[in-house]
Amino acid sequence: MSIKRLFSTERCRTRASYLLKFESLILFGTVIYLLIAPFVSEVSAPAALSAEIVFGTLASIGLWFSARGFDTQKSFGRAPAVLANLIALGVSYYMITGNFLIVGVPLLFLSLITLISAALGYKE
Repeated sequence: MSIKRLFSTERCRTRASYLLKFESLILFGTVIYLLIAPFVSEVSAPAALSAEIVFGTLASIGLWFSARGFDTQKSFGRAPAVLANLIALGVSYYMITGNFLIVGVPLLFLSLITLISAALGYKE
């Protein structure tokens, strides 16, 4: 497969949609875990946990709507997708420097692929 075909607008748009939905489901799974965590262990900062649940839910919904923008070929999904994955790159950097490689390295690759796909998924 040629590079030109691999990075065609249509393929990038489709890939970005799938990857954004995948990221949204990962975030939603993390929110479910955070909702269950207080029943399993002691919570030392309930206000911080509540804020993480709210922001995680909003981020998951935002990524899902961004993916829907790619599905319907609208431009409203591109900027949030790029911004969210730039943030994920920073998070992966801190995870890798903190020797949490099992999460940091996959997050690095996922965010890079999604970032490139989202950036190239539209004709101007």
